[in-house]
Amino acid sequence: MNSSEEIAVSAMSAGRSALRMGPAELVQAAAMARRFYLEGKSKIQIAEEFGVSRFKVARVLETALERDLVRIEIRVPAELDAERSDALRARYGLRHAVVVESPEAGEDESSPDPENLGEVAADLLGELVSEGDVLGLAWGRSTIHMAAALDRLPPCTVVQLTGVYDAGTAERGSVEAVRRAAQVSGGDAHPIYAPMLLPDAATAAALRNQTGIARAFEYFDKVTVAAVSIGSWEPGISTVHDMLTDEERAHYASLGVAAEMSAHLFDAEGRRVGRDLGERCITVEADRLRRIPEVVAIAGGQRKASAIDAVLRSGLVTSLVTDTAAADFLLHETGVQPRPALDRADPDGD
Repeated sequence: MNSSEEIAVSAMSAGRSALRMGPAELVQAAAMARRFYLEGKSKIQIAEEFGVSRFKVARVLETALERDLVRIEIRVPAELDAERSDALRARYGLRHAVVVESPEAGEDESSPDPENLGEVAADLLGELVSEGDVLGLAWGRSTIHMAAALDRLPPCTVVQLTGVYDAGTAERGSVEAVRRAAQVSGGDAHPIYAPMLLPDAATAAALRNQTGIARAFEYFDKVTVAAVSIGSWEPGISTVHDMLTDEERAHYASLGVAAEMSAHLFDAEGRRVGRDLGERCITVEADRLRRIPEVVAIAGGQRKASAIDAVLRSGLVTSLVTDTAAADFLLHETGVQPRPALDRADPDGD
């Protein structure tokens, strides 16, 4: 996903403005530009070669750009939107923001997290994870897509950050994602064989004390990079929403829940609500998430846009992989923001 730069340098006429330069000037400017942009020589080295001052070299290079003798093109793969990515990064104070093209008309535009988000997130993790890191993976369709797309990771330990949506599907979900990432990296895997949501707090507490789950929890404070998903509070877009009863959904909706991430609920301003739900869940605590140096959220689509905004306001996320549909909402439909990701500030002041 690294952008590549193509520098086109020509001594031929590049427009009327270039014609105002004499042939000797054109040839010299083209030669200096070639040395500087293509061969990587410094202005001092170029000055010595041509017998002029480095200030003269600087003026020639500046003129070459002004008169269109040198054309600089910044190219990224077609599926990435560099302009939106940079704008989104600046708006929320994100460490990294990667925006991919939304599905074209006629494709499955209703899908909240297209598989290509997971593929791009897999490439991003390949950049962010270093040897010896501890990688944490939370439950989510997008993180599962990401793990399936992984083809490179430095040697690292991989730990599951949440229980699974349905313990009966563990082999095809979070557990398999952890195993896959560990296999690619050659590191140890610490999965959690337990549901994310339990009937009551006592049952959840008992499970947390089980040996395998407790061992995974011990790694939570060591996690250096985490990948999480974001859900809107509506059917099919939040796994937690889908696991609750109608009465429970109505209760949390009355508290103003707008988004869910790793079984933590947030209102539109990024404040945590319904904290009692966390007592029934097998998940990484919010304060631990805030201490993880790099937390990458993977979420896209118009239906998730406002939920992404809410979670970004929480200060728990440092980086985002999303699509153009969500990015346009985040850039144009939301008010002027502080930079919560950069500050890692808790809106609740806890």
